[in-house]
Amino acid sequence: MRASSRWLVYALGGGLGHLTRAAALARVAARRGHLVSLVTNSPFAPGLPLEPLLGPGVTVHRLDAAWGKPAVVAEVTRLWTAAPWDVLVVDTFPRGLAGELPPLLASTRALSVLVHRDLNPEYVARFPLAQAVDAFALLLVPGEPAPFAAHPRAVRTAPWLLLEREALLSREAARRELGAEGDARPLVVVAGCGRVEEVEEMGRIAARLEAGLGARARVRWVVPPGFTSHGAALPVWPLLALLPGVDVLVGAGGYNTVREARATGTPLVALARARRYDRQAARLRPEERVADAEAVWARVQELLPPRSRLPAEADAFRGAHTAVEHIERALLSA
Repeated sequence: MRASSRWLVYALGGGLGHLTRAAALARVAARRGHLVSLVTNSPFAPGLPLEPLLGPGVTVHRLDAAWGKPAVVAEVTRLWTAAPWDVLVVDTFPRGLAGELPPLLASTRALSVLVHRDLNPEYVARFPLAQAVDAFALLLVPGEPAPFAAHPRAVRTAPWLLLEREALLSREAARRELGAEGDARPLVVVAGCGRVEEVEEMGRIAARLEAGLGARARVRWVVPPGFTSHGAALPVWPLLALLPGVDVLVGAGGYNTVREARATGTPLVALARARRYDRQAARLRPEERVADAEAVWARVQELLPPRSRLPAEADAFRGAHTAVEHIERALLSA
């Protein structure tokens, strides 16, 4: 029987990407008997039903997205030093979002783990990231190239998804949840994700598609629960559970949208959003990427009527499980 341990998972950053990836890891760790505290400042976190999905083994600390650097650093420091953690997991930013982590890492005896994905080379060059990365006992590379993936303590896994394959709904049940029950038309879902203004832009794209496609397809604009929209948005989270019912997914090139679409074989039409740290254009395949809203319209028309679903990626639903197993082994050998 594996021993229970205490984990602190640092998932600061805007949008839903950091939070969703960290939640996938936390959910698996808690199901394996570990006690996990998850820290997020995502502006969408207050509206998400995280606790019911993650289970009683996970405590979620929602930091106010409006806090400035001093308040964020103070709260992270308080949480970091509040308990005798066995494992400290940091998503993406080895220095922390505000550069606060190096002294905290230097003072801990806990196993330090970096979730290391692709990063903008300008960010890598601007800060001493090689030194910051070297402070971690384990680097987990979740399914995509990363600057320090060749580090001697780096381990590659499949992408981390929030749900297992068996937790996905059937096509019929998914279409019912998306308001398309009994509708024989193909279903196009426009996912409002990323920054708040980008979610609203997706609402305008959905309205354009709905007006233009008419009887050719059913269009649904979905947003994270708690998001206040000015249109007919459907609150959905996690969208992954409903992708078996979706014929075309319109979204952005963020980690979770792309990985979930490929894992379920859902055709993706994606805008590559500009990010300070992430490179969405590098993540997207040529057939997935479009340049602007007008190109979204053209590409969706090309995909209708829908063809057969794309091949699903092998082992796509095992990544978070493999990652937790690596952390457990590292903890035993520490």
